[in-house]
Amino acid sequence: MFDDIKVIYKNDPASRGIQFILYPGLQAIVLHRYFSHPLYCIKFGFLARLISQISRFITGIEIHPGAKIGKGFFIDHGSAIVIGETSEIGENCVIFHNVTIGGTGNHKEKRHPTIGNNVLIGTGATLLGPIHVGDNVKIGAETVVIMHDIPSNCTVVGAPGKIVKLNSQKVEIKLERTIV
Repeated sequence: MFDDIKVIYKNDPASRGIQFILYPGLQAIVLHRYFSHPLYCIKFGFLARLISQISRFITGIEIHPGAKIGKGFFIDHGSAIVIGETSEIGENCVIFHNVTIGGTGNHKEKRHPTIGNNVLIGTGATLLGPIHVGDNVKIGAETVVIMHDIPSNCTVVGAPGKIVKLNSQKVEIKLERTIV
């Protein structure tokens, strides 16, 4: 839990004192990390889902109990965020409001994105399907990525998403479709 509090002070210059307890992102991740996800893992699915729905009602952030989230996860201005059941989010990731990390409805097993470490996902971004987002990626506001992997160390913007920076070099690369 201390990692989740430290990351607030690291990423939000407006945080002061113990105001962090009022952050909906922290409330949602605490309810997920210490209650709904452990219950989901020991097959108490209904209770896990009940807690996640209460969390969604309180915070406006929906995290499915099955989602795996690494330490140092920060939700800035948490509202209207959806994180699907088979999503995996690495360490030290930042997500802004109105982000969807969801499925397309066309897959049975792994249906949601896997996000690497040190990833920033901007306001209103949509990532759908069993895609892989590499480490150290920046995804711009309102970017849409459907069924396309994103390599490490790049910046992706637009709808549909295009790589505009790769390994600190300006480029324009259309994302290739993920083979599933």
